[in-house]
Amino acid sequence: MTASTNTTSRTAGSTDNAFIHRLQQAVGRKYVLTKASATYRFRRGYRFGMGDVLAVVRPGSLIELWRVAQACVDAGKIVIMQAANTGLTGGSTPDGNDYDREIVLISTQRMATVHLIGEGKQVVCLPGATLHELEERLGKIGREPHSVIGSSCIGASVLGGVSNNSGGALVQRGPAFTEMALFGQVGPDGQLRLVNHLGIHFTGTPEEILADVEAGRIPEAAIDWHAGRGHDDGYATHVRDVDAATPARFNADPHRWHEAAGCAGKLVVFAVRLDTFPANKNPSVFYIGTNDTYELEDLRRHILTRFDELPIAGEYIHRDAFNIAETYGKDTFAIIRMMGTRFLPMFFGWKSRIDITMQRLPLLPSNLSDVLLQFISRFLPKQLPNRMCDYRDRFEHHLMMKVSAEMAAPVREWLEVFFAKSGGDWFECTPDEGKRAFLHRFAAAGAAIRYRAVHPQEAQDIVALDVALRRNDREWFETLPPEIEEKIIVKLYYGHFFCHVMHQDYVVRKGHDAMAVEHSMLPGLDARGARYPAEHNVGHLYDAPEEMLAHYRSLDPCNCFNPGIGKATKKRNWVAESV
Repeated sequence: MTASTNTTSRTAGSTDNAFIHRLQQAVGRKYVLTKASATYRFRRGYRFGMGDVLAVVRPGSLIELWRVAQACVDAGKIVIMQAANTGLTGGSTPDGNDYDREIVLISTQRMATVHLIGEGKQVVCLPGATLHELEERLGKIGREPHSVIGSSCIGASVLGGVSNNSGGALVQRGPAFTEMALFGQVGPDGQLRLVNHLGIHFTGTPEEILADVEAGRIPEAAIDWHAGRGHDDGYATHVRDVDAATPARFNADPHRWHEAAGCAGKLVVFAVRLDTFPANKNPSVFYIGTNDTYELEDLRRHILTRFDELPIAGEYIHRDAFNIAETYGKDTFAIIRMMGTRFLPMFFGWKSRIDITMQRLPLLPSNLSDVLLQFISRFLPKQLPNRMCDYRDRFEHHLMMKVSAEMAAPVREWLEVFFAKSGGDWFECTPDEGKRAFLHRFAAAGAAIRYRAVHPQEAQDIVALDVALRRNDREWFETLPPEIEEKIIVKLYYGHFFCHVMHQDYVVRKGHDAMAVEHSMLPGLDARGARYPAEHNVGHLYDAPEEMLAHYRSLDPCNCFNPGIGKATKKRNWVAESV
């Protein structure tokens, strides 16, 4: 499915020397990468995407980022902004080598500052801030960010979530969204301008403003507390409408686009301002198993409509995904549980260096790192609680429901009554079981990648869909037609059940074109009234609808930032590919 397997980075020619020198002056020679081995881990997507770049630049301050962006605009280069590179649809990496201009990929990970304002009721996050770091910072004052599980387990950035309206797992909060941001935008005249819509008053030149933001020089008097929304404050009501014939959330919903929110890299975002939330103390996790999809849907509808409070999270996993994750996500599970997510960037950097080395040694497999990790994982102790494994043997469908301490007692009482007359069952997790249950669910997201890597003789590629189902869809579990089913080795179904957002990963059998298999699936989803992608955005995998392309053109009329997103033209000024 990758558009290009070229693994070389374009080396700067003589005509680019002056430009590279300008970049080096802006950030330092050490942080301008041009060699293929140095740029590989940035220009190869976590699951999808690969292409050449002129350079990878790693600015360490907002002023450096501004100067790099200005240099790229002046030189007519393409800019691709990248944070943690954890996206699943290739939206922050090059897509092949058919661009009409050279690409500079800007990695923002060195700019990870977070400023708390209003005693932590809101935050101002710089481009490299991760959800994990934000969660840790807010945890010290008893508050939480928009998302606290899911993407944070693999090091995703705050701005990446906002830029793509990423959904996350928390039922009450909806997709990442804000109306308050500080960003650079290139207008129709080709000039880069700094736009301050943070709702915080600053004076001076762009560089003076950026210096103040970075240093946290934000006096209380400068803050407009009515500047805009810092999250989607209507989602809790929206998701409760279980009889609506539309999905609760999906990336192409224009109601959740606002400048930086949903920009998909079409702006250079320097900072976003977001709401935070009181932390849930002593939550309870209920583990539910059933062999009846209608039973699980009845539970969903009752919980959403009959309780005064919404659950914190409700994560679904199918038995097959449970099994695949137990085997092929075991090392990821163990690393996060024992070392936390802070170790993951080092881990992926180590893995990337091994992959680069293997490409230079034709006698060794290019996927040696995955083979080695899978071999090592066989010697790790069992990670999953016995009660979860017992439910795996008994039930096909599994739901992990996390609720507040106040909601736990009424939910417990209702589950007793509900399952007294059904074939399913439930148990209340200990704190350790609850943590492991949710971690196992999120380890499933990378399990298909590992499966493909260690079964190259059987697996052709992966089709990865994230699908937003109608809120009133009782037939939520997919049944594929035989002509598609026969082309698939493994199916992994998991997702955010109360929001009716499902992640569906398919390992395609050797000899079949994965893209063709994916395209054969889409008419069935269309017939069900589903929307896709639900939360990982279009990237380079999906066709963006016209309304979304119009939104991108309005943000980036020169098509100089992240061109080709949504399978749109990659050419300057949105010139059609056929021209």
